[in-house]
Amino acid sequence: MPSDDTKLTDHMMEVDGPWSEEFDSEMGEKSGGADTMLGSSTLTLAPLVVDSPPIRRSQPIAISINRSKSGEPSSSSAPSIPNPFPELCSPSKSPVLINSLPPQSSDKHLIKVYGEDSHGRSLWVSLEATAREVCQMLVQTAHCTDQENWALLELHPTLGLERCLEDHEVVLEVQATWSLKGDTRLIFCKNYAKYEFFRKPMLFFPECMISDSADISKGMTSSDLIQNLLKSGTCPEIQGFLHLKEPSRKAWKKVYFFLRRSGLYCSTKGSSKEPRHLQCVADLQDLNVYTVVNSRKLYGAPSDFTFCIKPSRNPVRTQDLKILCAENEQIRTCWTSAFRLFKHGKQLHCNYQLSKTALQNREETRFTACKSKSEASLVAMDFSGKSGRVIQNPAEAESAEMEEGRTWRRREAMRFSLPNLNSGAKTSSIHKCQLWFHGHISRKETQRLMEKQGLVDGMFLIRESQQHENCFVLSMCHKLKTRHYLVIPCEEDGRKYYTMDDGVTLFVDLLQLVEFHQINKGILPVCLKHPCVCVAL
Repeated sequence: MPSDDTKLTDHMMEVDGPWSEEFDSEMGEKSGGADTMLGSSTLTLAPLVVDSPPIRRSQPIAISINRSKSGEPSSSSAPSIPNPFPELCSPSKSPVLINSLPPQSSDKHLIKVYGEDSHGRSLWVSLEATAREVCQMLVQTAHCTDQENWALLELHPTLGLERCLEDHEVVLEVQATWSLKGDTRLIFCKNYAKYEFFRKPMLFFPECMISDSADISKGMTSSDLIQNLLKSGTCPEIQGFLHLKEPSRKAWKKVYFFLRRSGLYCSTKGSSKEPRHLQCVADLQDLNVYTVVNSRKLYGAPSDFTFCIKPSRNPVRTQDLKILCAENEQIRTCWTSAFRLFKHGKQLHCNYQLSKTALQNREETRFTACKSKSEASLVAMDFSGKSGRVIQNPAEAESAEMEEGRTWRRREAMRFSLPNLNSGAKTSSIHKCQLWFHGHISRKETQRLMEKQGLVDGMFLIRESQQHENCFVLSMCHKLKTRHYLVIPCEEDGRKYYTMDDGVTLFVDLLQLVEFHQINKGILPVCLKHPCVCVAL
């Protein structure tokens, strides 16, 4: 008969894992007799059941802080849990890209540009980003169909100051001169008159305001002014009377000014040019010229044609402003254009040539793309005869395409204007989706918008009349002035038309009216050319 020690040994051989270790430790600690040891073994082995599964205790797992990204992933029985917030991760590891996150490069800075609807858009730009480059980014972001004549406008709403940034100016350097507590902002808008004085110098520089400081009796034309400046760098004088606002006072004084390459001077005695009567007002290299908005209300100006000059490196302060007022828009435009031309000189002409080259390249690219697409998939056909024929001449094919579009639009317009027994003629609303239609805006807002985008000949818009019900107003620019023409609806043979000349010329809708006057002057002084548009960012 085996002894108790032999039984105990047999039981110990059957126990595995942590139970044997626990039992051995207890045996080391116990120093009693055989009965005590047997009792202890009985208590320890009591939970053992032949069919019961082994008990596993959870143990903490040590996780290394610095794990190699290139190392093999450790095997784990736990399933991988997807990230519920991928937008909170870095863009390099997240499938979601957030435009508001900064780029990887550290030389990017965030700027905010506003549209003419007072809504803004933030952009990441480089340290050396120019106004031209920022405009190109905004054109692509806003999906503008017209990529030319866009500009950044520096606006100081409280002081009523605004100016168009030159294409070569660095945007961040301009913003560095702003006051942190001010409300200055950048506006993305059209500016057709940015380089218009290169095309029509006679309109911007009247000969009565140009003189040669070396020889007073020698006259110069506006074209000679620009050509001499671009070729030799010599500048004649721009001279004339301006109203000057006296510092810390509401009074205005009429003073004779001279603008030379060295700076702006005023005469202390009438229009005398003697050195002892000339007083230097400002240096051209250290100032910017601004147009003043609502100058009568803000500064008590004698007219609305006000501009000012201020140091370019300092924040805008009222005491630093030299506010000047002209008699009409042509005189103000002459002074502000001469300031830009004398300060930047050949750089402005380089900007102008660059804009022309970019426009020509885009037109060639667009023509090539349209031509390759037409040749690959489309064939121009003529079905005017008994049998159709393929149009081989590209000019004839383009003319047929335009005529087909006009015919379709005219057919749709006629469908809306058919007589109806139950009601009057229906009005076509095709004009509401056009860029040149601005709805219900006032006459003052129209003039303000056109001044901001440049008073060039042929710029136009159509708006609803505020004084005449169901009528419209065609507003356009000519010789730096805004003109307004009333568009009256009329009915003939049960069909509705529009006219501007008392029914002599009838148009089925406003779109046909605009297309006609883009080719023919009619009663207008010039043909319609540039639509006055507002873009939303």
